[in-house]
Amino acid sequence: MPRILIVDDEPGIRQSLKGVFEDEGFATESVASGEECLRKIADSAYDLVLLDVWLPGIDGLETLRRIREVSPSTRVIMISGHATIATAVTATKLGAYDFIEKPFSLEHTLLVARNALSHKQLEQAHEMLRHQFGERFNIVGDSIPVKALRKQIALVAPTNSRVLIYGESGTGKELVANNLHCLSKRTSASFVEVNCAAIPEELIESELFGHTKGSFTGASESKKGKFELADGGTLFLDEIGDMSMKTQAKVLRAVEEQSFQPIGAPASVRVDVRVLAATNKNLNQEIAAGRFREDLFYRLNVIPFFVPPLRERREDIPVLCRYFMRMFAVEHGCSPKEFGSNALDLMTDYSWPGNVRELRNEIERLVIMVQDDTIQEKDLSVPNGTASAPASTLHEARAQYEREFILSKLKEYNWNVSQAARALGLERSYLYRKMKTYGIEKE
Repeated sequence: MPRILIVDDEPGIRQSLKGVFEDEGFATESVASGEECLRKIADSAYDLVLLDVWLPGIDGLETLRRIREVSPSTRVIMISGHATIATAVTATKLGAYDFIEKPFSLEHTLLVARNALSHKQLEQAHEMLRHQFGERFNIVGDSIPVKALRKQIALVAPTNSRVLIYGESGTGKELVANNLHCLSKRTSASFVEVNCAAIPEELIESELFGHTKGSFTGASESKKGKFELADGGTLFLDEIGDMSMKTQAKVLRAVEEQSFQPIGAPASVRVDVRVLAATNKNLNQEIAAGRFREDLFYRLNVIPFFVPPLRERREDIPVLCRYFMRMFAVEHGCSPKEFGSNALDLMTDYSWPGNVRELRNEIERLVIMVQDDTIQEKDLSVPNGTASAPASTLHEARAQYEREFILSKLKEYNWNVSQAARALGLERSYLYRKMKTYGIEKE
């Protein structure tokens, strides 16, 4: 039975919440201050704490910080009648699961509490899976967008709802799909992936639905399709926006009816498949252009997920660098290298158009190629270095070309740094850094 602790200095609120949770079968206690709360947490374990922000003595935010230190697995829901956006953001950064404003609905509070407890159970299951599968499916980062993504995965994974995952190339859409499957009730069944962009049009129908022997030239034996292989499990349709209109029509029917007819087969095959899809395209624009079926979009887009690009979660870049460094050091049988502060700054400022995939590849290259124990700015393949003439190395030649190219863009845009940065695909602050590195000043 989950144990809940209510922390509020108003007796009426303590009594109301305690009554509601006890009626629902939860073991519930209540206290009036942060100090009492911390003493309770030190003495025994609680699954959930409902914590008021404004308390006598130690306030709610400081209490939250200390709870997270001594009992990080305990979920905390903050409650306040005088909340500000800044307070809510601070609470989220400190690790609060959710934030409820007074006066609150008891039904809504109960729903949020149930979600928090469900999220805790799923994270425990996720931790077990992490030990089972290693770190292969970790979603690394402590930024607000990544925390929100993990929370959304925990809420949606146990359901059978279809999910459409949006994100630029390299952001980790496949990783999200794997997490949704691993934390679902289908985790013991198959996770089957189809890259819709990589399969030729003439083969994709056979790939998805299978075929019988002799049904077409080259069909020397019968073959099960991905829908049938995923029966009881999860089918992940990656880059769904690259699928032809003809195939989309057949996928729509298979998704709606949970049945399909293999090529050359006399009868349909029934399946139980959860469908996840992903795209790096704007499907609304594709629909307007007549390249994507609107009815299929609505079947797949039951719960949309948005995976943020790396440039929108820059605080995660140092964490990812060290994570990939440890991973590749083990994989290649060498000791992890340290990162110099200038190197980390440069990597954090870089826009990473290839997102996490590009960063991952960069770290693997550094693990293999750099002989020193510390990664320096000169070791990076992202734009860096100081120009000199004449160039005696490839590195110097690249730096010279880069300086000239930046200078030409600045002149083209009449030294408007913001416009030049957009044209170069760089952040404004990073372009300023490059100008300083290369000694570029307005003429």
